[in-house]
Amino acid sequence: MDPRTDWRERIVADPKVLVGKPVIKGTRISVELVLDLLGRGYTMEDVLRQYEHLRLEDLHACLAFAADVVAMERTIRRPA
Repeated sequence: MDPRTDWRERIVADPKVLVGKPVIKGTRISVELVLDLLGRGYTMEDVLRQYEHLRLEDLHACLAFAADVVAMERTIRRPA
């Protein structure tokens, strides 16, 4: 199953939870935290060991969410 197809089922944003930052559903673990850990060199296995209630699909959903957010960004080039 392609994890990109279901990130909306696993990632939510609620103004009452972490001031509306995207989090893994049912947790207070933000997408930002997961991406930060992975960016610092943690493996997915490291993250899953540290946060035992998460599943691999949650981490895939964080990556898919981030990819979609970046894909929506627009770049405006300045004239040379």
